[in-house]
Amino acid sequence: MLRRLALTAVVPLAVLAAAVPASTATASGAASSGPVPSAAPTSGPFAAARPALGPLPMPLPLPGFLDGGEGAGAGEADEARTRLTVSVENTGVPGADGTFELECGPTGGTHPEGQAACDRLAEAGATRAGRQELFRETPEGTMCTMIHGGDAFARIVGTWEGRAVDTTASRRDGCEIARWNSLVPVLPDVR
Repeated sequence: MLRRLALTAVVPLAVLAAAVPASTATASGAASSGPVPSAAPTSGPFAAARPALGPLPMPLPLPGFLDGGEGAGAGEADEARTRLTVSVENTGVPGADGTFELECGPTGGTHPEGQAACDRLAEAGATRAGRQELFRETPEGTMCTMIHGGDAFARIVGTWEGRAVDTTASRRDGCEIARWNSLVPVLPDVR
């Protein structure tokens, strides 16, 4: 909403900034052959108050919070600020347990599925809901199905898109299983 409001204010200013210098040049320039009609009063109490016509300032680029974080190079800067340490245990999947480093932009570290994990993080970061929900723990008191998905446990610590991350994940109930599955391939697929 704030972005839309800012854009509706900025676009007319840009149009006026382009139009005003052209109209003032023809009204007072050498090309004019006589008096040019004007909206400025020539008699009465407002006759002395002449508007200062001149070029309007060009609008500045919108700051990141107004353009949804999609400014020039925002995705590259966010991705470069992703560095996570993923510790996984008790999955029962060969090679899935251990501590792995994940870096995005460019992809690096020891994570076994680094590129796929970075792609998943970028996909989640592209939406507001994804940015808010991806690493958020299940709120206390949430009603979850009593399905036990195994003893797998993970801890993710580091920085994602410039935000600090310190969260755990397990498969102790339906909510946690769904949360774990939403983090695959950052976490191993243990289904």
